[in-house]
Amino acid sequence: MDVLVDFLSWAWARHHNPLSWYIRPVFVLPYCYFAYKKSGWGVALTIVGVLSSMFWFPAPETTDARAEEFLAMERQYITGTWTFSKVAMTTLVPVWFVALALAFWRRSWIVGLVVINGGALLKVVWSFYFGGSSAWSIIAPVTLGALVINSVMLYAYRRYQPTG
Repeated sequence: MDVLVDFLSWAWARHHNPLSWYIRPVFVLPYCYFAYKKSGWGVALTIVGVLSSMFWFPAPETTDARAEEFLAMERQYITGTWTFSKVAMTTLVPVWFVALALAFWRRSWIVGLVVINGGALLKVVWSFYFGGSSAWSIIAPVTLGALVINSVMLYAYRRYQPTG
């Protein structure tokens, strides 16, 4: 059990690195690509990438106070009492992943973009609801991620959709 606790502490310290916050949204692109190509292995590997990306980068020497406050809220959320509403809210994350995969598996670009942007919006709403003003620390990564993802998706849609 100590090994697990040590690993989680090590990973959590690395999650404080802002690069892990910026890289995570980019995983939406390969996730959608593999769903579009109907590659279950690709989708699964992308999920592994998302889950492990929080500890790819070294722990920062200093952390922004607002980010520190937000991460403390996140840790409290995860380790605190689990109520029915918290379970229901947290279940939205895997539901989002399934909805996104289904949208692109079925080649529905519009539904996929709605799911992507709806998920980003829900992340922001959730963050402000539970994190208050500390949620401002996630706005830059979420916004930049949304801009990159939407730009690439719109480009890919225009480039690879058959003209009719």
